[in-house]
Amino acid sequence: MDRKIKSPSTPDMGDYLKVFACAAVMLQIILGQALQTHPTVNIQIGIGICYNLIKFTAPAFITGILYTTMRVTHDTDLSYPGYLQQMWHASFIPTIAWTLIYLLIMPNVQQVEHYHTIGDFAWQFINGNAAPHLWYNSMMLQFIILMPPFWWLASWCGHNQQRGRLVLLLTSVVQLVWLIFYDTQVFHGPHAKDWYLLDRLFVSFLLYAVVGTLAWQYRQVAHRWLQKHGLITVFALGSFVWINCELFAFKFPVQLTNAPYYKPSMTIYDLSIISLIAALGDSQLRRKLQVTHLIHRLANFAYPAFLSNVFWNQLLWRTFGQGLMSRQPVLDIFSVYIGTWLLSFASAITIHQSWSWLNRHFRRRLM
Repeated sequence: MDRKIKSPSTPDMGDYLKVFACAAVMLQIILGQALQTHPTVNIQIGIGICYNLIKFTAPAFITGILYTTMRVTHDTDLSYPGYLQQMWHASFIPTIAWTLIYLLIMPNVQQVEHYHTIGDFAWQFINGNAAPHLWYNSMMLQFIILMPPFWWLASWCGHNQQRGRLVLLLTSVVQLVWLIFYDTQVFHGPHAKDWYLLDRLFVSFLLYAVVGTLAWQYRQVAHRWLQKHGLITVFALGSFVWINCELFAFKFPVQLTNAPYYKPSMTIYDLSIISLIAALGDSQLRRKLQVTHLIHRLANFAYPAFLSNVFWNQLLWRTFGQGLMSRQPVLDIFSVYIGTWLLSFASAITIHQSWSWLNRHFRRRLM
């Protein structure tokens, strides 16, 4: 019988990555909304810089998910069917529920196209266009399904650091080739409109999945790398300047689509920020600070909070945010963000506790 996957009883660096990524993606969506109100050039510049600053969400999510998943599943007797069964309840059912909520209750948040037929509805349901953030989800679920190759990779590498370096090098080459292809063919390329779904194909984020896998497999090596705070900060600052220069090289008004993940500059920035977040987590974990337990608890609810955030964001935006944007844009962004964060995590915790109570109640009734 398969061992049930349980959340780790102790926090890890993956928790930090998931919590930071969840918090950042909520702000990304709000910044995009604010930009659609046609603010002044100075506000656009501020939004563009802030957007680039937090443009690490999807890579951090993938790295954190793979790190923690490898921690709780590798070298266990868990079978792949057993793993998928448990992931069905943890990830796929919440995805189905929230996707239906967006398509049926908030169809206006759909991206690219809106559904008009049953076929359109089904396509929007699976392609990640049901809401602004669900393309992340389509990509992340692919990695959940594709865990066996990463289990094999971790086993093949073992504790042989030469194999780990080889895997990282080959993956980096694949990533670079993919970025060149995407830049020339999709990003402002001849297939920008018909191939746009490549941005959520797993290969676009393969490097971060491999980094998460190797970070757990070679956690002592990772720890030594994370001690190089100064060097990592130099990479982060240098690449941050680089991605901002690239964004503002385009004409105004600022278009956030001109700051994609699929550039060498953004890849270096994302890896640098992931390293800094992991370094913060590693430092606090080794010092056994109390805050690590709060991060761990929040990480357990980060995924459902992520799924629900656009729902709460829309309610707040329509209630007061859109009207406040023209008068106090900074206050509006901050208020909607804090409200969205609180409501998203509160709803995730409430739904979890309610579901647990119902399960216990029905089990007692059946006994």
